[in-house]
Amino acid sequence: MSVQLNPYLTFKDNAREAMEFYKTVFGGTLEMTTFEKGGSPFEPGEEDKIMHADLHGDNGVTFFASDAPVQGEFKSGSAITMSLSGDDEATLKGYWDRLADGGTVTMPLEKAPWGDQFGMLNDKFGVAWMVNIAAAQN
Repeated sequence: MSVQLNPYLTFKDNAREAMEFYKTVFGGTLEMTTFEKGGSPFEPGEEDKIMHADLHGDNGVTFFASDAPVQGEFKSGSAITMSLSGDDEATLKGYWDRLADGGTVTMPLEKAPWGDQFGMLNDKFGVAWMVNIAAAQN
C-alpha cells in the first residue's frame, strides 16, 4: 500500500516545452500523453497538447504537468493542482472525503478511461486537488 503527494503544474500551451526543460534539469524519465492519445474528450486544435506529463527525475524528484484545456480556466502564477495518487484505496478515499467536506467536487471520483478511479475537487480553501486510485493489478 502506498500514497504519494505530487505537484501538478498547469501551463498555457507550452507544457511539452516546459517538461522537456525540467527533464534537462532533473534527469530521469519523462512520459507525456497528448489529449488525442489520452482517451479524454478534447476541443479541435488540442490534439497534440499535453493531457498528462509525468517526470520521475533523479533523487526522488517527481511531478506532473499538463496544458490547460481550452474550456478550462488558466491563472498564470497560481495554476497548480495537488495530486494524490497510489493504490491504497481506503486511505485515498478517506483523503477525498475529508478534502471534499465544505469544498466543491468538479469531477466525481469514479472509474476513468485509463482504468483507475479519478476525481477532482476544490477544497474549502480553494486549493485544487486530483485523486487517482490505481486499479487493482490482476
